[in-house]
Amino acid sequence: MTIWPRHWWPRTLGAQLVVVAATAVIASNVAVGIWFATTQEQLTEASITERLLDRAVSTAALLSGIPAREREAAVLAMSSGPWRFRLIYGKAVSHLMTEEEARYASRVRGMLPAERAKLPVFVSFRNGQLAPVPGQAPDIPRSGTIVEVTLPVVRRTQLVTAFSRPATPPWPAEVIIAGLVAVLTTSAAAAFIARRVARPLSQLAAAATEAAQGGAAPRVPEGGPDDVRRAARAFNLMTDQVSRTLESQRQLLSAVGHDLRTPITALRINSEFIEDAELRERIQKNLEELQELTEAVLSAARGAGGEKIRKIDLAALVESLCTDMDEMGEPVSWSAHAAAPVNCRPNEIRRAVRNLIQNAVAYGSRADVCMKTAPDHYEIVIEDNGPGIADADCTRVFEPFVRLEASRSAETGGSGLGLTLVKAIAEGHGGRIALENREERGLRARLSLPRDAAGAQIAIG
Repeated sequence: MTIWPRHWWPRTLGAQLVVVAATAVIASNVAVGIWFATTQEQLTEASITERLLDRAVSTAALLSGIPAREREAAVLAMSSGPWRFRLIYGKAVSHLMTEEEARYASRVRGMLPAERAKLPVFVSFRNGQLAPVPGQAPDIPRSGTIVEVTLPVVRRTQLVTAFSRPATPPWPAEVIIAGLVAVLTTSAAAAFIARRVARPLSQLAAAATEAAQGGAAPRVPEGGPDDVRRAARAFNLMTDQVSRTLESQRQLLSAVGHDLRTPITALRINSEFIEDAELRERIQKNLEELQELTEAVLSAARGAGGEKIRKIDLAALVESLCTDMDEMGEPVSWSAHAAAPVNCRPNEIRRAVRNLIQNAVAYGSRADVCMKTAPDHYEIVIEDNGPGIADADCTRVFEPFVRLEASRSAETGGSGLGLTLVKAIAEGHGGRIALENREERGLRARLSLPRDAAGAQIAIG
């Protein structure tokens, strides 16, 4: 379950750590503040209630001992601030009380003498302001809960004591400032720890991304906490081992390809001395296939061949290639596209696109080429009109030496390294290659290249 809106949640580890730490401090401070405020409010309310009931009872006892003609003056003199006193005469008028009001009334009866505890006692709560005292300067208006206690003074005379209970005060500025200081201090500490953890991880992620695109990953600084340092050291050891393995495979392929050239040449010369023309032709044809396979292996072993990355117009490159092949009589069509600037190794991209077009022509009778633009990448699309391939083979054909002539054309062949090389070039530029069957008929190849493509050496193995 998502507890934070996705668009508000920070994406980096450092920012997330700061946000979590600051949120935890704010939540803990608010919880503690609410607990203290609630406790203080309860204690204050209990103290005020005791004070109110005690003063109401003591005032009623005082008034019962003075002459009746002096009681009004005494009540008026005692009314000030949050207190108001007044006398009502006659039989007490009863009214319904809430459970809380009845509880307070019961406590008042318990504080009265036995002879007066049997008389009616009422307590009521209301919101509003206290009435001004006649003959006195007006007080500062007081808003809040008014508590009124009505209890007997003497028979047929009741005292009404009104008290304005103050509203709960806001948190003092000192508490808010202390909370802000705690949040800032914790955020600074979290930012320091996040920097020590997130920076090495960011460097590790950048190096891993470059390695995933086929490049030689730079060494990651082995700093930060022990866990991060061990991860960086393990990554460096892994990339060193992978680089040595790939270089060893490249050298092996190159050596095998070069070593095969000599015996192939010797066999071709010797085949000229075979008198049987049919046998000589079969042997020479096999030698030509072996020569083509050797050249394909050498091409794969060379990989990027040291070509530098530079900025080109991808649309112009593909259009030029299609035009050249069309002039050579190949059934290739091109749909015009706006300029598509991209950083890449142009000769490799040209080789990859040529391989895809040649496959489309060889196996699907023609190649229809176009380009599509996405926010973060360009896509070169090559479609043919052939029978297509099985869905299960759309991934397998990129493996080295895999050929599917039986399912496409029995008269065409190849080394089985063309699509392998295309995949290596695409991934070396941070892109991808995918095949899919068209609904109407034929096969569709999609070569995607990121707009900021910056691959490195291609490794086949």
